Amino acid sequence: MQIERWIGLFTGGILFFLSALHVYWAFGGKLTSITVIPETNGKPTFVPSRGLTLLVALALFGFGAVALWVSGNIFSPNRISAVFSLLISFIFLGRAIGDFRLVGYFKKIKNTKFAKYDYLVYSPVCILLGTSYLYLGWKSF
Repeated sequence: MQIERWIGLFTGGILFFLSALHVYWAFGGKLTSITVIPETNGKPTFVPSRGLTLLVALALFGFGAVALWVSGNIFSPNRISAVFSLLISFIFLGRAIGDFRLVGYFKKIKNTKFAKYDYLVYSPVCILLGTSYLYLGWKSF
């Protein structure tokens, strides 16, 4: 099996898992051991609604489908899948860079529980996903 297919399966798998996790959260699931919402002064900066959380789940699922498409695991890759892949890569790489305040490697607020997880887990996963999509999109172009 080509390396692109493996990368697509790995990337899609991560995104399908994250999509399912967002559906779990949308319907009241709690994972108290981690913090997934940025915080300031010990309080979350926002409380996402069920609809917004489901919208994120849908987007992540769609991104996972694009990973399978651009890697040739489903359908045949083409320029459209390559363009989608490159756009998604910029989304994830942009998330890793951050908003220069609360999220990403260049955030200003660094002394919260979320900031620790963001630095050690969330941003590295975004780098991994962003580079995967960049590679897949580049190879399919």
